Amino acid sequence: MELDDTDRAILRILQEDARTPFSEIARRIDMSSATVHDRVGRMEEAGVIEGYHASVDPKAVGYGVSALVGLRVEQGREEDALERLREIEGVREIHLTTGEWDVILRVVAEDTDRLRELMFDRIANMDGFSRSQTMIILGTDYEAEGPPI
Repeated sequence: MELDDTDRAILRILQEDARTPFSEIARRIDMSSATVHDRVGRMEEAGVIEGYHASVDPKAVGYGVSALVGLRVEQGREEDALERLREIEGVREIHLTTGEWDVILRVVAEDTDRLRELMFDRIANMDGFSRSQTMIILGTDYEAEGPPI
């Protein structure tokens, strides 16, 4: 789907606040609510808009520690290893990468004791990984929602 300036304006508003009513979007971009509704529907159908999600603070729901984990995957074991990682509750993101690590995870845990258990009991003991490195996130200075539009 080819996006025009109006589509991009709608997307920017929805990225700021996905709960913005179509009437408010229409007012801000000087267009009818029906047209905004149609454009959003087309972008949803085309997969440009993948969904609407609540952004939840991990600390507010009991996850006080976040970390990045670099993993080296043994050749030929990638798919099996990735499948098992997807099943671990504390694993929030799995990124396939180039460079020193084949996979970088973002994980959350209640505290450092639970992080240690997650790393040593669940991840490091899994077949298919030859090496790992855990980097605790001390704070996040900036985190953008979605791609720049």
